[in-house]
This record gives sequence, structure tokens and C-alpha cells, in this order.
Amino acid sequence: MARTSSTDDGLNGGGSIEVVVGRIGKPHGVRGEVTLDVRTDEPERRFVTGAVLRAEPPRGSATALSSVTVARARWHQTTLLVTFEEIGDRNAAEAARGLVLHATIPADESPEDPDEFYDHQLVGLAAYDLDGAALGEVSGLVHGGAQDLLTIRTPDGRDALVPFVKALVPEVDLVARRVVVADRPGLVTPLPEDE
Repeated sequence: MARTSSTDDGLNGGGSIEVVVGRIGKPHGVRGEVTLDVRTDEPERRFVTGAVLRAEPPRGSATALSSVTVARARWHQTTLLVTFEEIGDRNAAEAARGLVLHATIPADESPEDPDEFYDHQLVGLAAYDLDGAALGEVSGLVHGGAQDLLTIRTPDGRDALVPFVKALVPEVDLVARRVVVADRPGLVTPLPEDE
């Protein structure tokens, strides 16, 4: 079960936030269509016709694009194929390869799925164990292929990585600004021999 949605970069001013939603992959065909490495759990919301996304080129990129506009998006088996208005042919698609795409969303927006959260909603939450003892504070997230990891900064300054799955993080309460971690020795609390 996915527990986080898009990665976010921080406040963009005006009560909005920027989230990473994808990275342009290889060209598909000769008319500028590209494959997309999707980095959001909500591609149907982020890649609608007319959506304007900020484009961040990788180091050494051959493109000068700073934004792209979705002309069309479609699924081909498990791959999202997107045509952008600014990318008209295979050469432009090849030059755009590696662009990281950012969407601007209202800072108070939440994913549609109640078990998904944006990174900025989680960072800063107090972490407690099942008995209510303080474990520290969520200081970040690490997005992995198999699962996301919460980074918990403990009171003694250590960073503990907790798989962000329901079995280990059974409760996220954004209103109360807290998460509950089913801690076990070696997860957040050090093993006795490590203390």
C-alpha cells in the first residue's frame, strides 16, 4: 500500500507547494511523444491536457525548456506516454530526456486516498511509539522503489529509517501533528548492545 504521494520540494510562495510528479524518459515514436517515469500516485490529476509543469533540466541537458504543457497523455500497458506542446519531434524529445517535472499545488491540498500524504505534510510530525512514548520527529522521507521510508530524528540526534507501511506506522494524525510507530528494538530504539 502506498503511503506517500508526490515528492515535494518546498513552498513556492502564495500558499502553494511544488511537488515532483515525473521525469521525462526516452522518446516514443517520431512525433515528440515521450515515456514518463511517474513520480506521483495521482498521474490522472497531474498529466491532464493543458497542465503546465515546471521543467528542471539535468546537468548538461541539451534543452532550454523551463516549463512544458501537457497536450496528451495515455497509458501503453504500464508506461505513461505523454505529448507536450513544446516537444514536437523525436530530436526535441531526445533533448528533453531527463527533465524533472514539478506541479504547483495548494499547500493545503491532500491526496484523494486517505492513506496517502505529501512529504511536506509529514515532515515535522512528532513520532510516538504504541505506548505513547516520544521517539522523535519526522525529519524527512526517502523514496525507494519498493517502499518509502520515514526518517525519524531521535532526541539523541540519530536518524532512524522506518518503512512507511501500515504495519509499522499504523497512525498518521495530521491534525494532532503526530505519527505512531510500532517500534521494536533496532528500528528507532537502539538494540541494547548498541546503547
